[in-house]
Amino acid sequence: MKGKILLLAGVGIGYVLGARAGRESYNRIVKAADKFWSSPRVQKQVDSAEDFVKDKAPDVADFLADGAKRVVRQVSGNKTTTKSTRSSTSSK
Repeated sequence: MKGKILLLAGVGIGYVLGARAGRESYNRIVKAADKFWSSPRVQKQVDSAEDFVKDKAPDVADFLADGAKRVVRQVSGNKTTTKSTRSSTSSK
């Protein structure tokens, strides 16, 4: 109950302060965020993260597919696992 009261108090205080700050303050925050996001250093890191994800996506997909197959085998009652499945996922 104490946590709920604190949450409601925080929301109330945030609302009051936000309403007092007004549209001008909001526009300044949006402008600063856009400037930050558009900066070359940030975009370089975004591109790097995108490349990393594209590179690792097939490995993750294979890992998840193998895990899903294992779960299906266990649920269906066929609990035998092959060593080739285990060694192929651990070697990636």
